[in-house]
Amino acid sequence: MNKKQAGIILALLALIVCAGVLGAKVNGNVDELAIGNLDKGKNTLSLGKEKKEKEVAESDYFYESRTIRDQRTSETVQTLKTLMSEKDISKEEKDSISKKHTDLALNQDNENRIEIALKGKGFEDVLCLIEGDKARIIVKTKEELTEKQRKQIQEVVMSVSKIKNVEIDTKQ
Repeated sequence: MNKKQAGIILALLALIVCAGVLGAKVNGNVDELAIGNLDKGKNTLSLGKEKKEKEVAESDYFYESRTIRDQRTSETVQTLKTLMSEKDISKEEKDSISKKHTDLALNQDNENRIEIALKGKGFEDVLCLIEGDKARIIVKTKEELTEKQRKQIQEVVMSVSKIKNVEIDTKQ
């Protein structure tokens, strides 16, 4: 290893240390981490205000469901792109893959637009899942939805995605 390589390695090491120090300052001291809770199965990064376990579980459902949905969509898109780049497939297969990719992107856009529109109508949190010609809407609410609210949800889904088959569930 010559002097130039050693200098580069030292510079990179210094950058890593600086990033660590800045990260600690932004996120708080390392002492604030709940490392003692590792064996108890609790969240190891419980910084800031603690929420009630029930509230965390409720909000986590929507967050985790969105994350899982987005991960699956990303994996499917990546698979479709990989298939499209293969040279051994016929034009018909490429057209079919292209249509699936377009439908998937359109469904993802519609899901996001429906969620935003329903949150704008006053619903606390909403999860939209579109599968073919069916839309499943999960609404966060403490009370049962009124008929007017159900109609409102169906109208939003119909106007955004042109899907008539709407299944509405509630989650507290």
